[in-house]
Amino acid sequence: MTQTTAAVRASGLAKRYGSGDSRVVALAGVDVEFRRGEFTAIMGPSGSGKSTLMHCVAGLDQADEGRVWIGDTELTGLRDDALTHLRRDRVGFVFQAFNLLPTLTALENISLPFELAGRKPDGDTMDQVVEALNLQNRLHHRPSQLSGGQQQRVACARALVTRPEVVFADEPTGALDSSASAELLGFLRRSVDDLGQTVVMVTHEPSAAAHADRVLFLKDGHLVDEIGAPTADSVLDRMKSFERAAA
Repeated sequence: MTQTTAAVRASGLAKRYGSGDSRVVALAGVDVEFRRGEFTAIMGPSGSGKSTLMHCVAGLDQADEGRVWIGDTELTGLRDDALTHLRRDRVGFVFQAFNLLPTLTALENISLPFELAGRKPDGDTMDQVVEALNLQNRLHHRPSQLSGGQQQRVACARALVTRPEVVFADEPTGALDSSASAELLGFLRRSVDDLGQTVVMVTHEPSAAAHADRVLFLKDGHLVDEIGAPTADSVLDRMKSFERAAA
């Protein structure tokens, strides 16, 4: 794989917490690439390092060892202000907690990255994202006036409206019911297929991972397997094989 096909790549990522007997190895020298215009899911047992991997490659946490690139920009060693600008301008985030500001309307929350950057949003892109997420009639509502699914759609719109190079989604359906989950995952899928977006998602749900182009599996801080064109059944079978191996 050439460098130009990777939206994000990492080499030799290691991350440890604690010391002595309480030391935990979250990542143990992980090499990984996330290809442009592709939807990748990251799965693994609890404590496997999947969220730590996402946080390190997204620039939210710093690995103890290894290097990370977003596009051709190496994150390793970037100053805090440069890293802040990169996350704001080139990366989108969707978390299980919606992280909306309660005093702002949906439209103001969606537009927040532009406000922070001192720029105006592109009207066509805003309209396209708002329409795709069916938020036209909710733009002037505050988060307390929205359902959980609507709040997550607002968070998703905020992540996508800047047209980032990559969107990182950490358990984005964890606080949603099955209907809202399916709706959100369907939009993430369409954002890849129709908008050329790159999406990297951490999930523990095989049905969510089935929306991805490929699934990466972590165990004990190691990248141990991957499957392409996943289905819920194929993902579940692979997860069960890890459980049997550990028994």
